Amino acid sequence: MLVPLAGRMLHNQVDSAPAAAPAAAVVSGAPVSPRARKLAETAGVDAAQAAGSGPNGRIIERDVRRLMAEGAPVQADQPVQEAAPAVQAPAPAAGEAAFEDVKFSNIRKVIAKGMVTSLQTMAQLTEHFTFDASAIQSYRKLLKGMEGGCAGITLGDMLLYAVSRTILDHPDLNANTVGEDVVRRFRHVNLGVAVDTPRGLMVPTIFNADQKSLLEISQEVKALAADARSGKISPDLLAGGTFTVTNLGSAGVEMFTPVINPPQTGILGVCGITQRVRAGKDGQIELYPAMGLSLTVDHRVVDGAPAANFMKALCRNLEQFTALLAL
Repeated sequence: MLVPLAGRMLHNQVDSAPAAAPAAAVVSGAPVSPRARKLAETAGVDAAQAAGSGPNGRIIERDVRRLMAEGAPVQADQPVQEAAPAVQAPAPAAGEAAFEDVKFSNIRKVIAKGMVTSLQTMAQLTEHFTFDASAIQSYRKLLKGMEGGCAGITLGDMLLYAVSRTILDHPDLNANTVGEDVVRRFRHVNLGVAVDTPRGLMVPTIFNADQKSLLEISQEVKALAADARSGKISPDLLAGGTFTVTNLGSAGVEMFTPVINPPQTGILGVCGITQRVRAGKDGQIELYPAMGLSLTVDHRVVDGAPAANFMKALCRNLEQFTALLAL
């Protein structure tokens, strides 16, 4: 076993040794090493014209380089490949800076600190589900034809309503952590709603959302979002949440990993609607609108199976939304 290994080592040393080997005669049809062939193709020379100095007359890279140094003719059908010019960044216009440094705003600092704290102090797990959005789309279409405030109810409002009715059966998700080993479960749902504002992300709270109607939730979330974007919202309404919903569906997001808002134990990400296929009742393939949901939980408090049970119950309630309204 030692002899073949030594042979391979000797061969590698011969192929890469910098010292020039004695000139050898050109042998027609001599074998060419892969490195020598590649170099010859790049330089546009005929490797077969080189004198092989490798084992058994093999033409190696050193032989091709010697052939090139002797001024071997370039093959007509293989032009020499010139090195591509280095790509240089365009020079800035006169008086124009190449970049701009922007300091974090105060609210950006608060957001950054909160997100880092969340990821550093929790064991976060995200599960992705989809549900058939036909029911909420049909109900939304019905509401748009009505007069008054009901016409303004959105699919997002329906999601908030469904969450507020479903989560009380899953108390570890409607909770806050206190210290390292205490979970504070709440009897009512104080639903945080993530709002994108010119100053950054804010999360106003719909207090006692489980006791409010769909129309009340719709009207309140619109008012909270307007106050958050205008900067008029009370700080008291930016705290006290027991669970948060963040909606990126209008941005076309199909799946994402929302980050929990401490000290809460979960956050639900609402995604966009995509058309999917399934087997219909008669066995025929049919299209249906599938809406994505992404739930992130604090795995210290909530395990994967209970989180999935909440998501299955939520999807079921959304697929039977008018029945949920009757409860």
